[in-house]
Amino acid sequence: MDRYIHAPDPATGLDFLWRRLAALAALLLGLGLALWPDFARAAPGEIDITLQARHWIDPSGSLDIDEVARRPVEDFAAMERYRSFRLDGGVLWLRLELPERDAARRWYLTLSAAAFTNRATLYTAGPSGAWTSQQAGDHLPVSQWAHPDQTPVFVLDSQAAGPVWLRLENQPAPVSPRLIVLDERQLQETRQWTFLMVGGYLGFGLLVLFIGWVHARLYADRAFIAYCCYVACMLGFQAAFTGVGGLFFWPDHAAWNDAAPPVFMLWLTASGIWFVREVCMVSRHHRGVDRLVLAWSVFGLLFPVLYLLLLNRPAFILLNLYGLLSVLLSFSLCIWTWRRGETYAGWMALGFLPVHLAYPFPALRSAGLLPDSWATQYAVLIGSAIEIPLLLYILHRRAKDFNENRARSRAIESTDPLTGLTIAPVLHLRLRDALRRARRYDHRCGLVLVELSNHAAILDREGREAGDRALVVAASRLSAVVRDVDTVCRTAETRFAVLVEGPEDLRLLGQHIVAKGLERVPLLPSDLTLRFRLVSAALPDEADGSLDAGRLLERLNHALDRLADDPRKVVLHLPQKA
Repeated sequence: MDRYIHAPDPATGLDFLWRRLAALAALLLGLGLALWPDFARAAPGEIDITLQARHWIDPSGSLDIDEVARRPVEDFAAMERYRSFRLDGGVLWLRLELPERDAARRWYLTLSAAAFTNRATLYTAGPSGAWTSQQAGDHLPVSQWAHPDQTPVFVLDSQAAGPVWLRLENQPAPVSPRLIVLDERQLQETRQWTFLMVGGYLGFGLLVLFIGWVHARLYADRAFIAYCCYVACMLGFQAAFTGVGGLFFWPDHAAWNDAAPPVFMLWLTASGIWFVREVCMVSRHHRGVDRLVLAWSVFGLLFPVLYLLLLNRPAFILLNLYGLLSVLLSFSLCIWTWRRGETYAGWMALGFLPVHLAYPFPALRSAGLLPDSWATQYAVLIGSAIEIPLLLYILHRRAKDFNENRARSRAIESTDPLTGLTIAPVLHLRLRDALRRARRYDHRCGLVLVELSNHAAILDREGREAGDRALVVAASRLSAVVRDVDTVCRTAETRFAVLVEGPEDLRLLGQHIVAKGLERVPLLPSDLTLRFRLVSAALPDEADGSLDAGRLLERLNHALDRLADDPRKVVLHLPQKA
């Protein structure tokens, strides 16, 4: 079948290796940019105060703002670099000395790229010394945030006295603060660009999802159903991970806003493994591996329940380990099945490449090895925007090829494998229908039985291959002299039947058939031509009211056998019965 190929030659393997090396170089470059502190700096007009902050962790998480503010400044360590903090049930306190700002403008403090912080509280002391608090975070419905947005945003009071204090808590993932001060215009511009990018991505994803579902209904292929599940989970994950889901889709549901990122991540990974299993047809190559892959996918589907019940450090490590191993598993399955002959498995490995290259950014951020940045927030979104249409195109090509294979397989049931003509049972059905139409509408049709009379001579002189070629050419030339509505059928080793629909001069048609056979046959000696001998009959025969196609063919076969006794005569037109 077309889905199988031979083992790739060395040149193809070398090209593939170079592509993988180039991808690895791109990954290393991206990681270098993410780890480079200046890459995370604020945009022009924004003020990044992350490295100006001083931090202290309250291990118990029970101290209030008054107790923390009374602690000496020496207890708060300077933030010397962008970093992550593993709190383990504690609370991170940040002491912020705000830079000078234009009092005529309204200023905000944002926790950039921190859409999944459990709780963030900003404390500001007024002129009287009273504390004013603003709250945000996943443990609070977005609609109840002090300033609802995709990430925690706080208004900076121009009348605030002294430093401001930011309290952060997050469990079980590390917290990685990146603090940006910007005015109202800059905040709106940031929001507009973010919503444009994420909204365009979600709209494009929904369109691709619809096209995938149409293909699933059209081709009845489970691979498209798995693809649709994968895309739907990817869209849900990006909506939750970027904070757009909490702002627009579930603003009043804090519990789901907190649970959505890990749940969608696990479902996304599980559906991706299922998708790879269907496309790579793992069950065809090893039943044990197929069962392992299926169990791995089911585990990802069910693990969110256990994760949300435990919500501790071991469960978080297991979640990240599952994601990492799933990336390696999917790529390994694609390469393994590709090496075993699954053509499209290799293309699948390339199709997944954009997301596989982007995955380390959020994964390393979750592990506390990378700080929050634009790359950790949007790398997978950009990678999936490239990956999703690529996978759909690969699936479309795969389904098209497989559908053509199935069509050819079905055609074999009704066509002669050597000549491609219809087989006798199909001729019988069409002949019976033609006779019924002829009687109902009072018009004529015809049946011509043709024999390649010198086939035995061609076999004796040139061999079986030349004999088969002569039959194929004979079928082609018979098809060329009739109309599209007529039927040409191979009824025996060297005999063909031509059902002529509608009025037709059968004598003239017989002359054309004989003349067509006398034309030179390519790849055969020039002195060898196709010698046709034929018998024709006009239908229906008024004296014979039978609609039995078998009887009609038997009558013409007997006449053709008798015609063979007179080698000088090659055409016989049977008269109607009296």
